[in-house]
Amino acid sequence: MVTLGVFSTVLPPSLIRPKLSKPIFTLSFSPTLAKSRKSNFKSLTALSPSVSTTFPPEEDTETVDQDEKFDWFSQWYALMPVCDLDKRAPHGKKVMGLDVVVWWDKNEDSWKVFDDRCPHRLAPLSEGRIDESGRLQCVYHGWCFGGSGDCKLIPQALRDGPPVHTFPKSCVAVYPSTVQNGIVWFWPNSDPGFKDILTKEKPPYISELDDPSFTYQMYTRDMPYGYEVLIENLMDPAHIPYAHYGIMPSPPSSVKLDREGGRPVEIKINKIDRKGFTSNPQNGQWNFVSPCLFYGSLTAFEAFTVNQSVASAKDAKEQLVQKTPSQPHVFFICMPVSPGNSRVIIIALQNSRTWMDRIISRWRNHIVQNLVMDSDLYLLHIEEKRLMEAGDWQKACFVPTKSDANVIAFRKWLKKYAGDQVDWGNKFDRSLPPTPPREQLMDRYWTHVMNCSSCTAAYKTFNALELSLQLFSVASVAIVAATKERMLSGATRNMLVVSAVLCFLGSKWLSHFIRKIFHYHDYNHASQ
Repeated sequence: MVTLGVFSTVLPPSLIRPKLSKPIFTLSFSPTLAKSRKSNFKSLTALSPSVSTTFPPEEDTETVDQDEKFDWFSQWYALMPVCDLDKRAPHGKKVMGLDVVVWWDKNEDSWKVFDDRCPHRLAPLSEGRIDESGRLQCVYHGWCFGGSGDCKLIPQALRDGPPVHTFPKSCVAVYPSTVQNGIVWFWPNSDPGFKDILTKEKPPYISELDDPSFTYQMYTRDMPYGYEVLIENLMDPAHIPYAHYGIMPSPPSSVKLDREGGRPVEIKINKIDRKGFTSNPQNGQWNFVSPCLFYGSLTAFEAFTVNQSVASAKDAKEQLVQKTPSQPHVFFICMPVSPGNSRVIIIALQNSRTWMDRIISRWRNHIVQNLVMDSDLYLLHIEEKRLMEAGDWQKACFVPTKSDANVIAFRKWLKKYAGDQVDWGNKFDRSLPPTPPREQLMDRYWTHVMNCSSCTAAYKTFNALELSLQLFSVASVAIVAATKERMLSGATRNMLVVSAVLCFLGSKWLSHFIRKIFHYHDYNHASQ
């Protein structure tokens, strides 16, 4: 999984720049959240499950008012970066168990989010098209819908008959939506009472993403494990040198306990409330804003991986400044999709651009990100199944060190405010889907490539090149075989034969490259 410290590898070297001259990010949240952040930090120590866990006893005895209860369906959720959406076609997505279709309404010049079912016979509108008038068309029977969900056309209706397309039951449910920071967000409640929810509640705003002096990369991937496990993994710095060994360089250390270089990590947690909590790992700060956002500077978690011989947080900061003059920031936006499935959007942000940033294409950065994601994907998939079998996270897991403080804080928030799990309503029985074969589980095409405009373009280009090499190889052999010997010189024949062999070998290598980069590349921990 791409995690906090991992971005020192995931980001290209050009993103490591001198310390920022202005604040790297500004997030806009509600006043109550800002107020809650002012409370004094408290140390959060991970303990054995047999001991009263991790939090001051007085906090455990607090009762939560009904107003403080977390409502999973009264939040903004990210769907996709705009850069990965095609305005010419509808896109089907699932978040919070809801099947929705995202499409570009050229008549209103905005992205729309509808329930992904035609009111006629419940066919998926995401399999439809945008017609010549800019309406969303169901391709099962041709019903067309405008940006307000109203039915514009029922081809089968009599022209001189009743206007059945105006009946309320012919309309599609519309979800409130907005584009912010280059991402389409939606509110998972289509009740008309939430039509103007954007005037009261807004998604977290990252001002620097709209600032041309900053540059950033966005990466999206669907994961075959649930939201809870995804969040925990992103919050956990201690797994980085082990789960991602061989992908990230091993940090130097004066005292090495093992080859990978793990060491104790000091993490402090601010008081937890319904809006989330703030984490202070040594010399930095990370923030969990419920339910989806986890963000902060890489500096704090790079202190874990840059130099383990550092004796203090102050020394760590000095060495980090020397090693990585710039401190990129990352934003993890994590969405519950369904039981056993989640989606993450990762944004790496910095305030400088070099010539390397201009020539390194986005899909090449995604190669490394996919490799890091894959290196602990299977571990987390199996972990979630075992947690589900155990039933009680606190009793099942032994977390005796402070490196697990973030994970424990998240579990505390989940239990106290959010019902100890994602609330799917009545959509699921909470059982997890079966584990498919490893190659299918880790296939990158369906979880990333097909949803990424950059990787899709690269994938099509490489496939076209592979086909071209095969055709040229066959054509060269055919020319040599069909042409009389006196019509071609020996040198020409030899050149065509050599070219055919080289093109054939090149197409085979390219086929292996395409499979490894865009489909399946296993990570064998034992061989690292």
